[in-house]
Amino acid sequence: MESTAPESAVPDDEVPESRRHLVRELVIFAVAALAGFLIVPLLIWTVGHSALGPYNHGGAGRLLADFMSGLAHGSPIYWAVALGPYALTLLVRFLYSQARGRR
Repeated sequence: MESTAPESAVPDDEVPESRRHLVRELVIFAVAALAGFLIVPLLIWTVGHSALGPYNHGGAGRLLADFMSGLAHGSPIYWAVALGPYALTLLVRFLYSQARGRR
């Protein structure tokens, strides 16, 4: 199956470094956001379900709905959970760059 997307006029080796860095950062953010918006709440539900028992409002789907509602209302706790994976990647990358610079 052939792609219908237009071919890029600029070869990969001529793409500016800043553009490659931006694309890499956006991919990292997208993966971390997906984890923060879907995977982390489901992990919280799984641990809570096994440690505390069933969720009062229903199952995992209902918890995700409540989580999205909390995000829509602007609750800082929900946003901390959602953006936590990206903040963690930033922290790890910063610490790695600091450790690498001290050699």
